[in-house]
Amino acid sequence: MKVGYKLATESFGPGELIRQAVRAEQAGFDFVEMSDHFHPWLDNQGHSPFTWTVLGAIAVKTERIGLVTGVTCPTVRYHPAIIAQAAATLALVCDGRFTLGVGSGERLNEHVIGPGFAGSVRVRHEMLREALEIIRSLWRGGYRSYEGKHLRLEDARVFDLPEQLPLIPVAAGGAAAARIAAELGDGLFATEPKSELVRHYREAGGSGPCYAEVPMAWAADEHTAAKAVLETSRWAVTGWKVMSELPNPANFDAATTTVREEDILEQFACGPDPARYVEAAQGYVDAGFDHLVMQNAGPDPDGFIDFYQRELDHRIRALKPS
Repeated sequence: MKVGYKLATESFGPGELIRQAVRAEQAGFDFVEMSDHFHPWLDNQGHSPFTWTVLGAIAVKTERIGLVTGVTCPTVRYHPAIIAQAAATLALVCDGRFTLGVGSGERLNEHVIGPGFAGSVRVRHEMLREALEIIRSLWRGGYRSYEGKHLRLEDARVFDLPEQLPLIPVAAGGAAAARIAAELGDGLFATEPKSELVRHYREAGGSGPCYAEVPMAWAADEHTAAKAVLETSRWAVTGWKVMSELPNPANFDAATTTVREEDILEQFACGPDPARYVEAAQGYVDAGFDHLVMQNAGPDPDGFIDFYQRELDHRIRALKPS
């Protein structure tokens, strides 16, 4: 079991994210995971720094902790050649501690460059396959070209390659993406405790680590924790079909006006009781995930890190499938 800490790039500026990463290393987390967005989900979250710059700074401020993108879309806002180069460079800067999590993206971030975001999930998956093929090709060294249905590469080479290339877990919300993770990736990434995702991945030949984000919100009392989630993270209860399609924070604000505190409590472990957090993590362990990301949406990141170190670390690491 590996346990990670989610750096909420939508809620904090770059300096604070770097500080939290250092604290996470001190608290014993195995890795930190960062989303790679252009916009926050809601305007009142107030932040969305460039993930790759922040990761580079974290790399030189830490010594042991792993760095993971959770996840980067290498098809629209970025060309996969740029991600191949960025990931290789970061792996060198952090001495092999980097893992490149990738996925097919959300309209929220990918529409901003103009050409648009593919409306069909099938097309997005086709593009993700091509992107992974391009990244793998460039990581083999030498000059490479690629002519795909959606993506092209012309006479390109990544000159600085690490001896140990980053692993590439692939985000999946269904069977098709899980098969891509097995065929072209090195692991699986998910946000829901669905055992069928892990099953599809394993049946397609996947044998790598399985990452999942566990929603939680620490505060001294349950109401304060749930209220914080309701204010800044209520978008998380909408489900992937909504999260992947809306174009701007204003749309997420409008789509979540009816979310209640009860809805938050159904999906998030909230408050000061360690048993609730362990129960939430157990669901992901039972589904087959072995890399759990503690995704705290509470109002006090330092309080959560202290709580994790004091109350949760030993309990969560001891979890086994029921």
